Amino acid sequence: MQDKIDQLRQLPVETQSLFIGGRWTPAASGATMEVISPLDGRRLTTIADAGADDVDLAVKAARSAFDKGIWSRAAPAERKKVLLRIADLIEKHALELAVLGVRDNGTEISMALKAEPASAAGTFRYYAEAIDKIYGEIAPTAGNVLGLVHREPVGVVAAIVPWNFPMMIGAWKIAPALAAGNSVVLKPAEGASLTLLRLAAICAEAGLPEGVLNVVTGRGAVTGEALGLHMDIDVLAFTGSGPVGRRLLEYSARSNLKRVYLELGGKSPNIVFADAPDLDQAAKVSAYGIFRNSGQVCVAGSRLLVERSILAEFSEKVAAIAQSMKLGDPLDLKTEAGAVSSEIQLLKDLGYAEQALGEGARLRAGGQRIFAETGGYFMQPTVFEVEPTMTLAREEVFGPILAIIPFDGEEEALRIANSTDYGLASAVWTSNLSRAHRMVRGIKAGVVHVNTYGGSDNTVPLGGVKQSGNGHDKSLHALDKYVDLKTAWIQL
Repeated sequence: MQDKIDQLRQLPVETQSLFIGGRWTPAASGATMEVISPLDGRRLTTIADAGADDVDLAVKAARSAFDKGIWSRAAPAERKKVLLRIADLIEKHALELAVLGVRDNGTEISMALKAEPASAAGTFRYYAEAIDKIYGEIAPTAGNVLGLVHREPVGVVAAIVPWNFPMMIGAWKIAPALAAGNSVVLKPAEGASLTLLRLAAICAEAGLPEGVLNVVTGRGAVTGEALGLHMDIDVLAFTGSGPVGRRLLEYSARSNLKRVYLELGGKSPNIVFADAPDLDQAAKVSAYGIFRNSGQVCVAGSRLLVERSILAEFSEKVAAIAQSMKLGDPLDLKTEAGAVSSEIQLLKDLGYAEQALGEGARLRAGGQRIFAETGGYFMQPTVFEVEPTMTLAREEVFGPILAIIPFDGEEEALRIANSTDYGLASAVWTSNLSRAHRMVRGIKAGVVHVNTYGGSDNTVPLGGVKQSGNGHDKSLHALDKYVDLKTAWIQL
C-alpha cells in the first residue's frame, strides 16, 4: 500500500471549480484561493472563491431540485439505492481520497484511511439502510378523529464543515439530510475542500439528481455569511468554532429564522482515578486521545485529570508515550501524528505553549516546532502539568497540547471537569462500577467514555451541552434535524 500512496502523492491537483446544479463552474467573479499543503508549505492547487451570487445560484439550484420532487418525493427505497452506490464508490476510491485529504490538511494517513473515506462510506450506508424503516405516527386520539404525524423533508439544508475531518463530518450532515429527501448546499473549510469536491463528483456518478447536492468553496466571512443570511435555506448545520457559531445564530435572526444546529468546541476532561483497571493502557489511550491528528479533534481529551496519589507516575507514563510517538511524513503509514493544518494554527499552538510556560506550568514533554526545514507545519506532542485556573486548563487549543490537572476525590474531579464553558466529550477510568455510574451522571457532557476514549460508531449520537452546541450528528437522532413534523387531523 505504501508504494501506491507514494504514487498518488505525486499526482497534480487541478484547479477546482464550484459544483452547482450538477455542473462544474468557476466563481462568478473568477476569484480563486490558493491551497497550501501543510506537509511542505507549498501551493497544492487553487479552488474557486465563491461570493454571494454563487451561493444564491447554489441555493436556487437546490430549491429547484427539491420542488421538482425527483429526489424529495422519490420513494425511500429509491433514495436508498443511490446512497448505497455513493458508499460503494467512496470505498472504491478510498485510498485516492485519503491521500488527497492528507495532502490538503495533514492528518496522518493511518488515521485518515479510517476516519475519512471509510467513515464516510459507513455513514452513507447507515442512513441508506435506515431511511426506508422510518415511519410516521398515528396519534392516540379519541372519538371519530384520526391524528396522523407525517415526517417531511425540510427543503434546503446548508452544511458548513471544518478542516480536521472534512469527509467524516461532511457525511454526518450530508447523508442524513439526503436520506430524508432534502437538497444540500455544502461549504467546506477553506483549508480542506478537495475531498468534498471529489465527493460531489462521486455523488453525481452514483445517480444523485442535479441540484440535490451543491458544493461552494470560499471564505467563511463571505461564502459562509451568504449561506447564513440566505432567505431560502431552511436548516443550517455547522461544525466549528464558538465565535462562528454565534455569528450563524445572528445571521438566522437577521434573515428567515432558519434552524441552526451547532457542534462547537470542547475542552474534554479525561479523568483517571488511582483504581483505573490498567494504568499503562489508560496512559496510552489518553496520549493517543489527544495527539492523533495533532490534537485537531473536536472530542480530543485535552484535559487529563489525574488523582493526586498517582500524578507523578501517570504523568511520566504519558510524557514517555508522547516522546516515543513516531512523528513525520503524514503519508507514511508508520507515522502516528501528522502535521498541524496550517501555519496560522501552528503559530497559535506554539503561542499557547509559550503562554503556559509564562504562567508557571510545568513542561513534561515537547513544546517545540519540528521539521521546519521541510516547510511543513509540525509540532511535538506537548505535555504540561497545570493548575485549573491556567489558560491551558480553560481554553480550547485544538492542537497537540495536553494539560494534566491533579485532583483529590470524586467531588473535586467533577468540579474541575464541569468548570469550563464546554460540554462535548469526557472519560473516566476506574474499576469501581458505582463510581463509574456516578461520574457518568455527574459529568456535564454529551459523551462520557468509561475505561476507553474515542470509541464510537453511527448507532450512537454525538452532540454537546453548554457552549459545545445543540443537536446531534450520527445515529437515527440526526434525522430529526432534517425533517419537519406535520400533523393531520382527519374527521372520520
